[in-house]
Amino acid sequence: MRHLPSFPDLRDFIAFLEARVSDPVLLRHEMTAVQLAALRAGGSALRFDAHDGPSMPVVTNLFGTRERVAAGLGLTLDQIPAFGDFLASLRSRQSPEGMRDALSRWPMLRAALAARPKLLRHGPVQEQVMPGLDALPVQTPWPEDAGPLITWPVVVTRPHDSKDGELARYYLGVYCAQVLGPDRLIRRWLAHRGGAAHHRTWQRAGEAMPVAIALRADPALLLGAALPLPEAVSELGFSGVLRGQRTDLVQARSVPLLVPARAEIVIEGWSHPDETAPEGPFGDHTGCYNAVEYFPVMRVSAITSRRDPLYLTTVRGRPPDKPSVIGEVFNTLALPVIRIQIPEVQDLWLPAAACSYRMAVVRIDKRFPGQARRVMMALWGMLPQFSNTKMIVVVDDDLDIRNWDDIAWALATRMDPARDVMVLDRTPIDYLDFASPLEGLAGKIGVDATTKIGSETSREWGREMRLDPAHAARAEALLARIAA
Repeated sequence: MRHLPSFPDLRDFIAFLEARVSDPVLLRHEMTAVQLAALRAGGSALRFDAHDGPSMPVVTNLFGTRERVAAGLGLTLDQIPAFGDFLASLRSRQSPEGMRDALSRWPMLRAALAARPKLLRHGPVQEQVMPGLDALPVQTPWPEDAGPLITWPVVVTRPHDSKDGELARYYLGVYCAQVLGPDRLIRRWLAHRGGAAHHRTWQRAGEAMPVAIALRADPALLLGAALPLPEAVSELGFSGVLRGQRTDLVQARSVPLLVPARAEIVIEGWSHPDETAPEGPFGDHTGCYNAVEYFPVMRVSAITSRRDPLYLTTVRGRPPDKPSVIGEVFNTLALPVIRIQIPEVQDLWLPAAACSYRMAVVRIDKRFPGQARRVMMALWGMLPQFSNTKMIVVVDDDLDIRNWDDIAWALATRMDPARDVMVLDRTPIDYLDFASPLEGLAGKIGVDATTKIGSETSREWGREMRLDPAHAARAEALLARIAA
């Protein structure tokens, strides 16, 4: 079902998209301004050939539009819903019903084969060795940032009781990394994410954890690592499904890990059990600076790269920014998976203005009393990422959930604050949410703005006023003739 070509590495994708900036630009703050201006104007991906850092081209704004996020998957934007259905079908474990059904599932079988990574003896990412982190043109995005920040790293980890060949147990996550010096950096990872869980297993064993950071991987690996996948789904395997080709891996030079062979740069190193350092403050996707906190230090043991590598960067800020654009596409991809587990959900919207995940508006096919609350609780427990969604509004299937006027009307006419608001206290929340009274713990609110049925109300419900569609069509025709 792919329409556009597959992009096995970043260079193929950039050649498909890029526009070059030849004027010199400062890595501190000025490059941020150019990126945001381009993103908010819906501009193309940018390649900076002249800047005040080490001599290496800087690429940014790859996923600045929904169309380019889709292109990274080899699809046009209108193919994203069908691709979401296809990904959801891969999760189904139903047996085929006869030979015809088995043959109809051939695309799924081919996708499963593409999900199996391929081990290479040599990879392009190991063509040369770099001296240290100071050889990278790392941005300092915002004026009060603590220092240079690597913003698009794909961090590769595995638990202590695993071997480097057990790829199903690997975890890939996108964690920003503060550069402390030529051989040290800090990774900021959240306690509920896979990388932090792996780190705890090495801490309990009292051993240093091997870590690899792939910089500038292909778009399928970048997007696969950023997707909110269930814990049992391998990001390495899933990226093969997205790409339509197997993921090429190679043995790291100095740590017992397999790393993406077609990345531009790989940073290898070790995190010792009790070595931490203060990270931040840094500007974040909330539009505010985060607090200074302690996170694990990574001691760099090797940096390998392609010849003439490219450095990919991005910037985060109050939406619209890159995460919010990617989030819009991921919203569409995730909907079929959500509907498998919560069938009454017809549509779900994570407004970009609410930081792409802190608020959800859900449209349901309501059939019984209490159903809206059931949906709220199911969503909060479905994926770890939904634990950071602090407000859910549920509406009926006659409304457009992407229309704020429809949402406001439902809240004003179908919701009673004393009856239809569910408030939870001391639940897990994004530690970056400075509005929460306790770090990592906060309240959640669910609002039932659906029509009340059965035991939900003791009075007659209001009947909505609607004109005969024929009269409405006649009115439009008359007005069109007058305007002409």
